Amino acid sequence: MRFAVMVCALVLVLSRMTGAPVSMAVFESIKASGDVAPSTDPNLAFWTAAHPVYADRGTFGQPQAHYRTEIRSRWTENNLYFLFVCPYEELNLKPSPATTTETYGLWNWDVAEVFIGSDFRNIRRYKEFEISPQGEWIDLDIDLTKPHHEDGWKWNSGFAVAARIDAGEKIWYGAMRIPFSALHSRPAATNETFRINLYRSQGPASNRIQIVWQPTMSNTFHAPEKFGLLHLIQARN
Repeated sequence: MRFAVMVCALVLVLSRMTGAPVSMAVFESIKASGDVAPSTDPNLAFWTAAHPVYADRGTFGQPQAHYRTEIRSRWTENNLYFLFVCPYEELNLKPSPATTTETYGLWNWDVAEVFIGSDFRNIRRYKEFEISPQGEWIDLDIDLTKPHHEDGWKWNSGFAVAARIDAGEKIWYGAMRIPFSALHSRPAATNETFRINLYRSQGPASNRIQIVWQPTMSNTFHAPEKFGLLHLIQARN
């Protein structure tokens, strides 16, 4: 009950600050006992303890049940973790993937993405993290007040990734470990809340499918007024 009241109060404040309705969708990230390497095994205890959410709609809210993507999250004092479980029909993969350096333009291929912001006053500033089925990655410091927000790729968060493709089941898995130091200067704390949305791009250009957690109601993922909330919680008994 206390959390529900807190979320409602936060949503009211956000609505007044932005002048637009704010989604009340909440994604709970459960605290883990310690840091681990990013893992793509959904059966690990680290991941089975998470409370998943699902991206299963297009940007305008149309159903995309065939690509229903499960996303799980955990957190520690130092890092924020995500696991994407991504069913697919046909992968659109970049030739000659590079996994030791970031890949500019990765959004033109199959990717899973986290957009997350800690600034509730300037919602047009947030961070973007992407991973491909081949383990390619890119991170961006987004400022939508600038004419070329993609220039934010020059920023480096220090996040780590892991990915694998299960061709037999037609599912690919992507894991991220994001340092909290990349999101803000404060230590992570129970009950802290971030602004967030979760996305996938799937398939070749001739049949490009966009899958989202919270519909943006536009042709772009960059619609911060449509973000939901990520809430850091302790494990429940």
